[in-house]
Amino acid sequence: MFTRTYQHAACLGRVGAHRQPTGPAGTGNGAGTGVDPGPGGAHTGAVATRISHLLNQSLSALRYEPTGKRVRAGLGGQPVLDTTHALLLWEPRRIVPIYAVPENDVLAELTASRAEVSRVPDAAGVLTPNDAFALHTAEGTALDVQVPGHAAQAAAFRLADPDLGGAVLFDFWAFDWMEEEQPIHAHPRDPFSRVDIIPSGRHVRVELEGLVLADSRHPLMLFETRIPPRYYLPPADVRWDALVATETSSMCPYKGTANYWAPASGGRNVAWSYAQPLPESAALAGLVAFYNERTDFLIDGQRQSRPHTPVG
Repeated sequence: MFTRTYQHAACLGRVGAHRQPTGPAGTGNGAGTGVDPGPGGAHTGAVATRISHLLNQSLSALRYEPTGKRVRAGLGGQPVLDTTHALLLWEPRRIVPIYAVPENDVLAELTASRAEVSRVPDAAGVLTPNDAFALHTAEGTALDVQVPGHAAQAAAFRLADPDLGGAVLFDFWAFDWMEEEQPIHAHPRDPFSRVDIIPSGRHVRVELEGLVLADSRHPLMLFETRIPPRYYLPPADVRWDALVATETSSMCPYKGTANYWAPASGGRNVAWSYAQPLPESAALAGLVAFYNERTDFLIDGQRQSRPHTPVG
């Protein structure tokens, strides 16, 4: 049996160097550098503002963005919702969006759920898609979703924020989803996230506890918003005798389904690959990437520090 999980090999490290949302303070980019030391400075015109700081500062807020896509969801072959007025919505400290829709566009029956709403303490840090939908950081009411022959307990959440007009948030994993005529998986795409795949001539060496796992001069570099650069290496440049395949798989809405490898000596997954990536990421097919957070990288002979991300 495969374990479906949000490894974010594929899609994460999204909040930079710390689990808790942070702004510019404490990054070493303060006074004297010309970089905005806080949100107040963003409006003075006297200093520059780093965009990633603004994005990180917003993580503690309830955020939304309208989309013009027609969005549908189903349960057991029965329609649950059909709307052209969906919102991409991030509850506070959630790092990927899911869909909220006007209640008038919900086709299923919604009833107040007896399930207890779990409140997330501030100390918990950021929430990834591995964290259950039931962990809410916004105010609202949990709802059961019922269609003929099927029910999903506490799979919807009516948001209390008056600016959202009673929009209902839906558990992405509980339903089958379509954007226009295209099925979507993992989570909706973030309109503020970009993926670039670029051939590189850098010399990449990957080690773990002194053991060489890969050595390549022909990487593809993948740059994704809020994620450390990833190096995708030809399989011929990987030490397969040092790795063992695991049963873990994950889905990324930008790249597709990834499979994983752990060290042959034991431990957590350290590498992944997309055998059949989505068309826009076709260049990654069969290439192998390693977690910068869990292995040691030497780039052009220079040892790199390990980044700290939610998957570290």
